[in-house]
Amino acid sequence: MSRTVTGLRERPRGRVEIELDGAPWRVVPVDAVVRAGLSVGGALDAAALELEVERCAALARAARALRHTERSRAAIAHRLAEAGVAAALCGDVLRTLERAGLVDDARFAVRRAEHLADRGFGDEAIRVDLEEQGVAAELVADALEALEPERERAEALAGRRGRTAATARWLAAKGFEPSTIEDATARFAADP
Repeated sequence: MSRTVTGLRERPRGRVEIELDGAPWRVVPVDAVVRAGLSVGGALDAAALELEVERCAALARAARALRHTERSRAAIAHRLAEAGVAAALCGDVLRTLERAGLVDDARFAVRRAEHLADRGFGDEAIRVDLEEQGVAAELVADALEALEPERERAEALAGRRGRTAATARWLAAKGFEPSTIEDATARFAADP
């Protein structure tokens, strides 16, 4: 049995009340109504509307995840999968976010690498973090290449910390290469 849309009424917060055959039926996001092609006098395609409602919910969930911090494509995909979003819909949402510039793994990798380097992490720790975030190996390499060289970062940190043995252990815990640690702490110990 085909049902006819007899009314579309705007509601607060970007929502629309749908009236079917003269009776109130459901309130859904306005984006779902538009994308499902609903119009007064037209037949209801419930499957198309439901798909668009799910899409709006998935986009809203992804947007909330991005509200306070940038995330990788894989991190957003993981959150959507945990929420039970179908893989095909998840891919559609991610492509939408990428087109809008909200998800960009290259930008994410560079910013995350800079943030970690500023917090005193070495290249290996940064590499591991980015890989855990699901960033592709070539983007990880590009992000590391864009940083100040690890040796210079280690020397600056060793110059500020001032204790050779303790500094060496600290740099090792922060993911610096052993040869870099040796050079940074040896130069520091040799400085007056």
